[in-house]
Amino acid sequence: RFNFVLLRENVGKRKAQIAAIRRSSGDLVLNVDSDTTLASDVVTKLALKMQNPDIGAAMGQLTASNRNDTWLARLIDMEYWLACNEERAAQARFGAVLCCCGPCAMYRRSALLLLLDQYESQYFRGKPSDFGEDRHLTILMLKAGFRTEYVPDAIAATVVPDRMGPYLRQQLRWARSTFRDTLLALRLLPGLNHYITLDVVGQNLGPLLLALTVLAGLAQVALTATVPWWTVIMIAFMTMVRCSVASFRARQLRFLAFSLHTPINLFVLLPL
Repeated sequence: RFNFVLLRENVGKRKAQIAAIRRSSGDLVLNVDSDTTLASDVVTKLALKMQNPDIGAAMGQLTASNRNDTWLARLIDMEYWLACNEERAAQARFGAVLCCCGPCAMYRRSALLLLLDQYESQYFRGKPSDFGEDRHLTILMLKAGFRTEYVPDAIAATVVPDRMGPYLRQQLRWARSTFRDTLLALRLLPGLNHYITLDVVGQNLGPLLLALTVLAGLAQVALTATVPWWTVIMIAFMTMVRCSVASFRARQLRFLAFSLHTPINLFVLLPL
């Protein structure tokens, strides 16, 4: 049975979530985006994981429902696989997934009720925050002492950007959220596994170091009219190693094509 909560105006995702949570009555709350299609067994598999009372949130594996529309959608589908089955899967080994993604995430209602005031009152630059809800709520769960998990066989298909403009805006929002909520997560790190600390450092310093590498290479070209071939070769080598490992683990050769994401990352995403 469904109860629909109709709000008078568009108040944004965060306030809509809070309104629904406060009117809910079950033990578990499933968050699903409007453009997401769940496999028939997703709720069952997430609920089974949530039987452990120490777990405050669990997310499923995301795929792109429109991956065949454009080359960019295909790349994003592979990016989602890597984010879920490398990053989130590794974090889940220590019960500390740092971002339970909104398209398919289940929360313990009793835990949510403890955190709603903090969740609602987040500000950024003096204004109520209107981005990064998923990561912030996950960090609050960890801060409250709950585990956050990843369930790889709970499959959810969501619509992804199929054009560069919307994709860049999405990535910019996510990057801002990552850097901002890292400050909140820093106080949690001493109580988590050392791998999570390494992960957080890598997520935040990695792009900065890569940007410095690109700038140094461009400076060399401009000042000496020579190409930093060793830098180019090393970046290409690391890209192919990562794509080859992903292709082997997924048993799909298409992941070799994810190497095309590297120039997008270097020359489009990093400058943002």
